[in-house]
Amino acid sequence: MKTDYDVVVIGGTGVDTTAYVPELPLPYADTYAVPPMIDRIGNTGSGVALGCHALGLKVRLVDLIGDDPQGRLIREHLETKGVEFAWAPAPQGTRRSVLLVGPDGRRLSLFDPRAVPDERLPGELYLAAVRDARHVHVSLTDFSRHVYPDLESLGVGSVSTDLHDWDGENNYHRDFAYSSDLVFLSGTALGSRRDAVMRDILDGGRATTVICTAGAEGCHVLDADGLRHVPAAPLPGPVVDGNGAGDAFVSGVLYGLLAGRPLDEAVRLGGLAGAHACTAQGTHEDPIDEATLLRRDREPARLP
Repeated sequence: MKTDYDVVVIGGTGVDTTAYVPELPLPYADTYAVPPMIDRIGNTGSGVALGCHALGLKVRLVDLIGDDPQGRLIREHLETKGVEFAWAPAPQGTRRSVLLVGPDGRRLSLFDPRAVPDERLPGELYLAAVRDARHVHVSLTDFSRHVYPDLESLGVGSVSTDLHDWDGENNYHRDFAYSSDLVFLSGTALGSRRDAVMRDILDGGRATTVICTAGAEGCHVLDADGLRHVPAAPLPGPVVDGNGAGDAFVSGVLYGLLAGRPLDEAVRLGGLAGAHACTAQGTHEDPIDEATLLRRDREPARLP
């Protein structure tokens, strides 16, 4: 049976163990007493899929995960939320992160990618789905890079990725950077090279749009109309936990573009979704829903 998806997300699930610490960076000590540590669904693909689903988009998420307690947590959470999830077993186990979160919501992530060289995602998990999908988002997991030739041969015309804190030099990211139409990344590691790296992505591959996030400063957008700054969205409440804000931003932008919004309007929706994520504990526990996003978009003046 033919099933058309709004968004197919390739890879990027995992489990986050979150510890709320008194400060970051954390000075050396033998022991810190912290509030209860919590295991939750995490990682970037989960966030984009859950965020898009909460905004009313039809989503399929595909990945390799372990047949282990962490994999079971992922499967049960996605089933509870109603997100379609197709997976194959990863013998090395499920990806995990330990997140240290400070009082201001900033985080330090210790990531265990469980990567296996030349690992491949079975075609039956994604080929039929991407053929008729409106959009495909490729997470930065190593095996996901091998999906790009299939996307090209099937004529998939709308593909995005998130390079996260790429420094503009690490070769690991280049397949993703130069094979996607819409490229997200953080400016954290770029410094004064931000504009040059964004231009290289635009000129070096198939990208037509590059969006570089800058936290509380908003983001920078580069496309055929040039480079421009988009201010950050107002926060709807106190910052509690910055985890998942970038994935929420991606979800909001994709929602806007798939709804036919102009790029800058879609970026604003992404900012509102990311701001919402900062006010909730956990990485992907409370993604913004469509009604709330549209209400905040219509009534920005009510926010502090």
